[in-house]
Amino acid sequence: MSEISQTFSQLKERNEGALIAYVTIGDPTPRRTPLIADALIQGGADIVELGIPFSDPIADGSTIQKAVSRSLMIGTKPQDVFEIARRVRERHETPLVLMTYYNPVLKFGLADFLGQAREAGISGLIVPDLPVEEATEHKAMCGAAGIDTIFLASPSTGPSRLKQIVGQTSGYLYLVTLYGVTGIRTTLGESALKLVTDCRKALNGAVPLAAGFGISHPHHVKQIIAAGADGAIVGSAFVKIIEENGSSMARATLKLTRLAKELKKAARSRATRR
Repeated sequence: MSEISQTFSQLKERNEGALIAYVTIGDPTPRRTPLIADALIQGGADIVELGIPFSDPIADGSTIQKAVSRSLMIGTKPQDVFEIARRVRERHETPLVLMTYYNPVLKFGLADFLGQAREAGISGLIVPDLPVEEATEHKAMCGAAGIDTIFLASPSTGPSRLKQIVGQTSGYLYLVTLYGVTGIRTTLGESALKLVTDCRKALNGAVPLAAGFGISHPHHVKQIIAAGADGAIVGSAFVKIIEENGSSMARATLKLTRLAKELKKAARSRATRR
């Protein structure tokens, strides 16, 4: 059983939902990213997604696009990713997931990329622009490296393709709950919650279901977990805190930990409804 699978299994035993926290590597600086990960884990994040900055982040909204731009402007390189992950794993057992577009992987070479990821303690890999139909070699090599391949499904994913994706994903299925890009929302529409419920039924327990895009507040997490998700993915809300408090890491980490605690408390609300 992989580290990510073990995490979801342990949370299921406690009847808790997972809090999956995303941050962009190198924002505000590579040196500070491990401190940000520390703050999120201290606040209760069960899994941390580390985003590799890429010049054309097509799936991301303005908040994360700005973080990517800030990271690239100060010279963050894909190679920094592995050293940062290594530093985080020296202090925590929390699974780390890399989120990257495929171009940086191609530049490294898949074998070299996965070898360094494994040595750095990476547990999973998300590549939003790699379709499942073209991922046979990618998945096989990830499996050989002991790294979960986490695929995405969206509101436009039909039943037959969802079945295909579920057959290939491991760790968890990343469900995009709305059309468009990432970003902070004030409310989650009924369509998003229905999508979670319908996807949960279609999965039938084959793999944990984690929902993201637009999840920004504790009440969103409660709604997503109540609708049937095993975990909630939160990114832009954390990245916005970093943007607004980049000049003071002490203030930023305090606010990140506080928000993570609030979100994790909401993810535990499943345990109160036994």
